[in-house]
Amino acid sequence: MSDRHSKRKYKVLIVDDSKQTLEVIQRNLNANKYDAYTCNCVRDAVRFLSESNVDIVITDFKMPKQSGLELIRHIRDNFSDIEIIMITGYPDIEGAVQAIKDGADDYLVKPFTDDELLLAVSRMVEKLKNRRRVASTDRPAKTYGIIGESAKMQHVFHRIEKAAGTHATVLISGESGTGKEIVARAIHYNSDRRREAFVPINCTAIPDTLLESELFGHEKGAFTGAKEKREGFFQVADGGTIFLDEIGDASLNMQGKLLRVLQNKEIRLVGSNKIQHVNTRIVVATHKDLLSMVKKGLFREDLFYRLNVIDVLVPALNERLDDILSLVNYFAVKFSNEMGTRLPVFSDNVLKILKAYSWPGNVRELENLVQRLVVIVDGHNVKTSDLPESMRFNVSTKQEGKQKLVDVVAEHISTVLTRAKGNKTKAAKILGIDRKTLNSKLKRSALPNQEF
Repeated sequence: MSDRHSKRKYKVLIVDDSKQTLEVIQRNLNANKYDAYTCNCVRDAVRFLSESNVDIVITDFKMPKQSGLELIRHIRDNFSDIEIIMITGYPDIEGAVQAIKDGADDYLVKPFTDDELLLAVSRMVEKLKNRRRVASTDRPAKTYGIIGESAKMQHVFHRIEKAAGTHATVLISGESGTGKEIVARAIHYNSDRRREAFVPINCTAIPDTLLESELFGHEKGAFTGAKEKREGFFQVADGGTIFLDEIGDASLNMQGKLLRVLQNKEIRLVGSNKIQHVNTRIVVATHKDLLSMVKKGLFREDLFYRLNVIDVLVPALNERLDDILSLVNYFAVKFSNEMGTRLPVFSDNVLKILKAYSWPGNVRELENLVQRLVVIVDGHNVKTSDLPESMRFNVSTKQEGKQKLVDVVAEHISTVLTRAKGNKTKAAKILGIDRKTLNSKLKRSALPNQEF
């Protein structure tokens, strides 16, 4: 994926009264392509932050005159998009919990390894990328109005470009809700037929007994209720494009009639013996496996190969997870503008869940969810509790069996601490352990960002 946010260097400010600590952390971060800067007190750090754009702050907890907690509070009061990592010793574990409550995003317990440092910083970078992608107003070029930067969507855009430059028939495949009609429109409106009609037809929505009349038109008196002559969709789309969605649901009889249109560019109105020539491009779509249907005798083989001149496979949303946050941004802006409300702010945990969810309803499900959140969320801050229970449950189920025991324990402790609003005595009671054991477990695991 061409991630616009991954191409820039991230600026990290390290704040510690120990010159040796500053040098070690700065050297490690610079060696790993971060821009690392140092300050040896809170006062200098505050001045640096006022003069420079910083992405991540790593601060010691205990420092002379002013503590790391005071710096954290200053950052949270004045900067909305800085990630904070607190450095603490084991005796200061209560201070670390307080730091989390005051706005730190993670903490490191001394002594920590280079790998632990880099892992903590990379987690902060990932959170920054997620938030900035959701808030971004950038739109990559040549995407035909379709949101997507993933490799699979780049392949779709390449096929759209090829299809738009020809008059060949196109078969668009993909699960329901992936946006097949949007792809069909992109092909039409980027072709030399763009000034003529684009006519979408859902083959499932029209009974088979009426489909022939709807597509090809009918003469007056051709059947009961045909009180006047009427053109069909092929005539309406003459010179343009007809889009036949869910072509896999067309009957074998209708398939035969479509084959004749493709072969001869001719149609015949129901109730008429006259042949009409049409210059209509055909683009079809299906969520079914047409080749499998051919083998079962449910779809005509000759029609399949006539339709499958250019094939476009639209990936399911769970195959293009890199696009989810860009889509969230697009729909949030769209519905906020429509409803005249402020743009919602999504918490880091919510963004994590959205990226981990399987999205059985694809882009349509995501669009409906964002619309719902824009409508119902109070205060415009979207929290984990605002998501449907089924979504939260499915994400946790999906991750079961794939996590290390220490990670499962850390997540459970994190959840309990959240419910206890940071009260460790209450959390320890819920967990069935004493406070000392809880402190020990907190030392061995990184406490995730909390929504206290």
